[in-house]
Amino acid sequence: MSPMPQSRGGKISPPSNLYTAILAVAFGVVLATAAYVTFACQTCYGTIFGMP
Repeated sequence: MSPMPQSRGGKISPPSNLYTAILAVAFGVVLATAAYVTFACQTCYGTIFGMP
């Protein structure tokens, strides 16, 4: 046994800005997908919320 106690490895905490950036990118992807689907439905079917 070593006379020096082992230092416990502290968990590395990433900055909260990283999580904010990931959330913003995910929100942007969802928003872009919704906009694309709306545009595609409008151009193909002539309506967004119509019954076929």
